Formats: sequence, structure tokens, C-alpha cells
Amino acid sequence: MDLILWRHADAGEPGEGLLDDDLQRPLTPRGEKQAKRMAEWLNRFLPDSTRILCSPALRTRQTADALGRKLRMVDALLPGASHSQALAAARWPDSREPVLLVGHQPMLGQLAAYLMAGASTLDAPAWAVRKGAVWWLRHRAREGGAEVVLVSVRTPEKL
Repeated sequence: MDLILWRHADAGEPGEGLLDDDLQRPLTPRGEKQAKRMAEWLNRFLPDSTRILCSPALRTRQTADALGRKLRMVDALLPGASHSQALAAARWPDSREPVLLVGHQPMLGQLAAYLMAGASTLDAPAWAVRKGAVWWLRHRAREGGAEVVLVSVRTPEKL
């Protein structure tokens, strides 16, 4: 199973006028460009069968909308959600199709650390996932066991 983590692109800061509600913070013009660049890259490689799950926050919806694909809002990806909630929503590692999660830090960084460090790490510290970046992970069977492979890490600036 492929699990693709996409952090929302650059968004306005809390407390700037109408931005007091964290869930209503929109992308900045820079963020819109980041989302578009990353969406172009993702659309070249994502299979049509990819399930796209997105936090209901405005900035994540705007990021995911750049793909131009069908997506589903999932509360398990809201700020403050745990990496275990995100894994359950993705049906990791049993999903038959690839899953793209569009969400927030620190949860995406915790999720990457947890999966890459091994299942024995229950309280994994968050790894840094840059705004607009994608981490592509793959679960595969190997020699009677299972492993997680880091397929790719991309940032909008390095495409």
C-alpha cells in the first residue's frame, strides 16, 4: 500500500483580521503556487484509484483542490488529531488502493516518524514536513515480514 502525506501549502497566520479561526485560514498567493506545482507533480504519478482524504480546514481543502480530483473530508486529519487516527482513516496498511492524506503538522511529521521508525515507537516525535511538501511511503512484504519504504520526498520549491 502506498501512503502519500501532503502538508497544506503556505497559509495566512492566525490573528490576521478574519484569520482568528484557525480552520478558516486560506492559502497565501505563495501557497496557491506551491499547491499548484505539487499537484502537477502528483497528478503525473498518482494512480487514478488513489483515495484522497483531506482535513476540513480551508487551507488543506484549497491545497487538495489543486489536484482537480474527487476527495473526502475527514475529521481524523484536523489539527490536533493523532497519527493513529490518520492511519485508521487511511486503513493502513490494508487498503487496496493508494491513499493521499492532506493534513497538518505536527501530525504528518509524527506519522512519518512512526512509520519509518517502526511500530514499537508509540510516541514518535514529529519529523519536519515543510509546507506544501509530499512524503510518499510504501508498505511492502519482505522476507516474511513487512517494511515501510520511503519512496520520495518532494517540496514545491525543488520540483
